[in-house]
Amino acid sequence: MHAASGKRLGASRPRQEGPVDLRLVPPALAAWATAAVMLHAPPGVVAGTAIAALLLAGGLLTRRNRRPGPGGAGPRPAGPGGAGPGGTGLEGTGLEGAEPADAGSGHTRVLSRVSGAAVLLCVAAAAGSAGLHGADLWRGPVPELAREYASVTAEVELTADPRLSRPRAGGSRTAPTAVLIEADVRRLETARDGAETATRSPVLMIVDPGRARPVTRDDGRERARGPEERSPWLGLLPSTRLRVEARLAPATSGGDRFAAVLRVKGAGGPETVGEPSAPQRLAGRLRAGLRAATDGLPADARALLPGLVVGDTSRVTPELEEAFRETDLTHTLAVSGANFTILLALLLGPPGLAQYAERRGLASRLGLSLRTTALLGGALSLAFVVVCRPDPSVLRAAACGSVALLALATGRRRSLIPALATAVLLLVLHDPWLARSFGFLLSVLATGALLTLAPRWSAGLRRRGVPPRLAEALAAAGAAQAVCAPVVVVLSSRVSLVAVPCNLLAEFALAPATVLGFLALAAALPALPVAKALAWCASWPAEWIAWIARTGAALPGAGIDWPGGWAGAALLGALTPVALPIGRRLLRHPWWCGACALLLVLLVVQPPPLTRAVTGWPPPGWRMVMCDVGQGDAMVLAAGEDTGVVVDAGPDPAPVDRCLRSLGVTRVPLVVLTHFHADHVAGLPGVLRGRSVGGIATTGLGEPADQARFVRKLAADNRLPVTRAAAGERRRTGDLSWEVVWPPPTTGQPAGVWPAPGPEGPNDASVAMLVRTAGLRLLLLGDMEPPAQRALARSPVAGRLADVDVLKVAHHGSAYQDPGLVRRLAPRLALISAGRDNSYGHPAPGTVAALRDAGAAVLRTDRDGAIAVLGGGDGEGELRVARH
Repeated sequence: MHAASGKRLGASRPRQEGPVDLRLVPPALAAWATAAVMLHAPPGVVAGTAIAALLLAGGLLTRRNRRPGPGGAGPRPAGPGGAGPGGTGLEGTGLEGAEPADAGSGHTRVLSRVSGAAVLLCVAAAAGSAGLHGADLWRGPVPELAREYASVTAEVELTADPRLSRPRAGGSRTAPTAVLIEADVRRLETARDGAETATRSPVLMIVDPGRARPVTRDDGRERARGPEERSPWLGLLPSTRLRVEARLAPATSGGDRFAAVLRVKGAGGPETVGEPSAPQRLAGRLRAGLRAATDGLPADARALLPGLVVGDTSRVTPELEEAFRETDLTHTLAVSGANFTILLALLLGPPGLAQYAERRGLASRLGLSLRTTALLGGALSLAFVVVCRPDPSVLRAAACGSVALLALATGRRRSLIPALATAVLLLVLHDPWLARSFGFLLSVLATGALLTLAPRWSAGLRRRGVPPRLAEALAAAGAAQAVCAPVVVVLSSRVSLVAVPCNLLAEFALAPATVLGFLALAAALPALPVAKALAWCASWPAEWIAWIARTGAALPGAGIDWPGGWAGAALLGALTPVALPIGRRLLRHPWWCGACALLLVLLVVQPPPLTRAVTGWPPPGWRMVMCDVGQGDAMVLAAGEDTGVVVDAGPDPAPVDRCLRSLGVTRVPLVVLTHFHADHVAGLPGVLRGRSVGGIATTGLGEPADQARFVRKLAADNRLPVTRAAAGERRRTGDLSWEVVWPPPTTGQPAGVWPAPGPEGPNDASVAMLVRTAGLRLLLLGDMEPPAQRALARSPVAGRLADVDVLKVAHHGSAYQDPGLVRRLAPRLALISAGRDNSYGHPAPGTVAALRDAGAAVLRTDRDGAIAVLGGGDGEGELRVARH
C-alpha cells in the first residue's frame, strides 16, 4: 500500500480496507434459520438434524484433497527436474518460489470444505440448543396440568421485570390491566394429590393487581400512581423466588416460549421465599434511584429518561408510545445498541482514533493506556447488562454495542461484519428464542445497514457537497430505514414518511439525554440532589425527543397504509432496490430533487385547501361527520370555523384524532359522552390531543365504574369541567343547537337505581340528543336499547322527534331496536357506526331492512368509511352526503 502510493509515509489514508470478510455470515445465518425452525420441532427431527449435520461436517473435514495429474486423477509423475513428492519441478528456472497452476484452485477447494463444515457445525449446535430450549415447553408436569386447568401451589423464580399490560378496549369494556411476570417454575404441588415435584418450566404469570386506593396531590386532585403504588407485584426483582397459589392454563399456541400460563390472584400480595441476587438488588436500587431522580420532571421527560437509560418504560403512556411508533422512534423508548455506543464513544473517543495518541475520549483525558481502556470498556459492558437486566433485548443491545467497541478500538470497518456475525451466532446459540424475535431481526438489520450501506451513502453525499456530519447522519438514518421498513410493515401495515427526518432531529438530543441520564443513574444512590439536577438537565433533550415524536405523528400524512404480513414486506422489499437507483440519479439534478422534496412535504403536511381540492374531503358546508373509528361511535358536529362538538370518542385515540385532524377541528367547545362503555370513551385522549376543549358532558349513570373513573381522571388531569346531561337541557354554539331528550333527570335518586339494574343499564342510560343545524334535524340515540327507546317514544318530547332528517342508529345497528320508534322517526337518512368484520354481527340485517322499509337511506362506516352530512345553503334543509 505504501509503495504503491509513491510517498515515504504512504497515502493520506494508509489503513485502506480490503474486501469485506463474509466468511462468518453463512454460519451465523444457518444457525439463525435452524434455531427458528427447530424450537418447536419434534425431538426426533432435532436429533436427526444435529447428527446428520455432524456426520456431513466430519466427512468434509476428513476428505483428502487429491490433485489431478496431466492425464487425469492421481499423483503427478516426476519431471525432468527431478520433481516428485519432495520438489516443485522448478529448480534452476528462476521460478522456485512459484506455485503450480492448480495450487490456488486446490486451496480454494480446501477453504470451501472448511467453510461448509463450519456451516454444518453451526447448524448442529443451533439444532441442539433450540431442541433443549424447546423441550422446556413439553417436558415435566406443567404442560399436562395446564391442559387440565389444574390448581397448583408453585415455587417460581422470576426471570424478567414485572410489567403492566396495556388496557385495550373490547366492546363495552376495557380489558383490565394485569401484572405480567416471566418466570420459571422450580417446584410444583398439585391441589389434587398434594405431590410435590421439582421441575423447570418457563411460564407467564398473569396477576390481578387488585384495586389500589387513589393517591391525591397537594391540590386535592388524584395524581398518577407509580408502579409500586399500584401493585406490590411490580416492585419485584428478577431472580426473586415466590410461592404462589394459582391455576394453570395452556399457553397461546404458535411460537409461544412459555409452557403454560399461571393465573394468580394477587390481592394478598406476593409471598417471597427467596431474595433476589446481590447484582439484581444493586441494579434494582439504581433503577429506583433513577425513578426518584425523575419524579419531579414534566410528564414526557419522566416517562422517557428511564426508558432511554435502563429500558424502564412503565411510565410511557399509550398515547406517547403510539406517537413514537408512528414516527419509527420506538427504538429510543428501550435500551438499544445506540445507548451503549454513546457510552463507549464517551469513553474511547471517535471511531478510528482509539489506537492513536490523539484519541479524544475520556480515557485519553485521564491518561489511561489502550489496554486499560479496553478493560474499562469490558467492565462497562458488564455493568450495562446487569443494570439494564440480562434479558434478550439487553443482551442484543450489548452485543451490537460490542460491534461499535471493535470499531472504536481498531478504526477498521472490515472487521465489523465478522464481529456482527459472531454476535448473532453467539446470541442465537445462547438464546434460540431470539431467532423468532422481530426486535432481534430489526436490531441486526439496522446494525448491518450502518456497517455496509451507510458508509457508501455517506461518501456519495459528501461527493455531492453535503457537509460530512450531515452526510453521515442522513446516510445512517436512510440506510436503517430502507433495510428495516419491510419488517416494520409486517408489524404495523404502515410505512412512515416522517421516520428519517424525525430520527435525524431526535439524534441530536439522544446523546446528551443518554449521557446525562446515565450520570443521574450513577449519582442517584450517593447523592440524590445531584441526580435530580442531572435529570433536570437531561429532561430538556428528552422533551425535545418527545416533541419530535408527537409533532411528526400529528402530521396528516405521517404514514401511508401498506399491505401487512410477509406479502406486504416482500412487495416493499422488491420496490426498495428499484427506488434507490432512481434516487441516486435524482441527486445529479438539483431541480428534480427540489421538486420531489416539495412534493413529499406537501404529501406529509397536506395543507387543507390542497387536500380538499384533491380528495374532496372535508366537503364544504359539512354539518355532521360520523367518523370511521371501527367498532365504536364518534361524531363531530360543525360549530364554526375550526370548531366542532364531539359526541363520543370511539374505542381508540388514534382514529378519532385522525378524523378530527382531517376535518381541521382544533377547538372543541364540548365533548358529549353518551355513556361510559369503552367503545365510546376509550378514545377520549385522541380528542384532547393538541386541541382546546371546553368541557365534558356525560350521562348520570357512572357504569362501568372503571371507565367512569378513567374519564373523570383524564378530565381532572386536563382541568376540564365534567357536567351531567339530562333531558330538557338545551345548548347553542354558533349555528349549532341541540336539546338533550334522554335520559330523564335523576336528581335525588340513588346511583344505579335508574333506569334499570343489570348489564343493560349503561346502554339505556345513553345521552340522546336532538340536533338542529343548517335547517336539518338530527337525532343521536347513543346505544339505547328497546326499553329506553319505548320510553322515549312515550316521553313529552316524542312529538318533536317525528320525521327527523338524520338518525344515528342506536347500538351500532344491533337487532335490539323498537320498531315503533323507527316508524315514528321516519328518518330520511340512517347512519350506522360499526367495525369491519366485527364479531357482534353489527349491523343486524333485520335492522337495516326495517330502516329501509321506513323509507331511510342507510349508510354504514364499515362499508362507506367516514360519512359527512351537508346542509343546504338556502336554509331549506337540503340533505346531501359525502363519503371518505
